Amino acid sequence: MPVHRFGFTRLRAFTTVAAVLLALLSLPRATPAAAAAAPDVPPRGSAHMGMGVLAHDGRDGTPTSRATRTEGVDVSSHQGDVPWSTLWDSGVRWAYAKATEGTYYQNPYHPQQYNGSYDVGMIRGAYHFATPDRTSGAAQADYFVDHGGAWSPDGMTLPGVLDIEWNPYGDACYSMSQSAMVSWIGDFLDRYRERTGRHAVIYTATSWWKQCTGNYTGFAADHPLWIARYASTPGELPAGWDFYTMWQYTSTGPTVGDHDLFNGTVDRVRALALG
Repeated sequence: MPVHRFGFTRLRAFTTVAAVLLALLSLPRATPAAAAAAPDVPPRGSAHMGMGVLAHDGRDGTPTSRATRTEGVDVSSHQGDVPWSTLWDSGVRWAYAKATEGTYYQNPYHPQQYNGSYDVGMIRGAYHFATPDRTSGAAQADYFVDHGGAWSPDGMTLPGVLDIEWNPYGDACYSMSQSAMVSWIGDFLDRYRERTGRHAVIYTATSWWKQCTGNYTGFAADHPLWIARYASTPGELPAGWDFYTMWQYTSTGPTVGDHDLFNGTVDRVRALALG
């Protein structure tokens, strides 16, 4: 009897293993074509200034002139803890750090980036990466102000920036009409002004602005322009703006990739901070 029970147990174990193997073999497997068709979408929160510029507005920037311009940088979680003293010694005098995205993400490195740049003497500010298809402009402005995007009249804090550009997670214009996009931007800007008393800076690229707002002119009178273009000149500006305030000219600069020029001396940077 003991031998019989042992043989029965082995037979039952073998039958169970065979059933599991057959079940695994019957599962549908992804074909190489199906795997290749899967969209290469980055994780939410990973967006940063200029994410789409390489594909749409130039490959690299070497400004033809730096006269009466002031070097700056912009950073996000991709840079981690930034060596601010090294950047200061290289001539960088102002900086922006990503604070938020949508109403779902805060940059974990924002305190080191925002406070570290201030500690070495830089005039600094914060930016918000807009995702207009997720929540209203007012809701995102509130989230930004409440999580690192506020302003203070200390002469060292620049007004907040609305980073509005290609959607890294889907349709370039966030599946919004041009009029709906303009309304969303206006909603954000109005709430930021209500909360801080300052007009936010608009960061964008001319080709995106044309495509997604219809080259709208209505924000140019009050809102400084931060133009994105990786080339030797900033090129054509969005309609309504006769000059840029800041220009992101490269993503391959020294120490920190994203480098920028302020269109004026450091005294003008401080004037913008003071409002």
